[in-house]
Amino acid sequence: MEVVNALGRRKRAIARIFVTEGTGKITINKKDLNVYFPSDILQYVVKQPLITVEAEGKYDINVNLTGGGFTGQSQALRLAIARALVKINPEDKAALRADGFMTRDSRSVERKKPGQPKARKKFQFSKR
Repeated sequence: MEVVNALGRRKRAIARIFVTEGTGKITINKKDLNVYFPSDILQYVVKQPLITVEAEGKYDINVNLTGGGFTGQSQALRLAIARALVKINPEDKAALRADGFMTRDSRSVERKKPGQPKARKKFQFSKR
């Protein structure tokens, strides 16, 4: 198998991944998955597509992650892994789509408006 690459985005986070056959090692920005995401929940989020298609120990994944916070980064990585798995085996697409891993979550932060402290919050109104 040659190298398969895919892209995943969420909020401001961008995950570019390169998948090769191997032992199941996930390297993010030259760090191990357990070091980059110390939280068990975020590690689980990253591994969800692999667990769904029962490919947890089959592929080595090398990741370039930029932007966003740790939650957005983990979800961007999940999307990228799901897309790469579909490139490798198109028959897995139905199972991944059923669990919601193939859909790009387009929600992002709303911009701040002029004359307001935040996007929707208003300054306190004073009648007098």
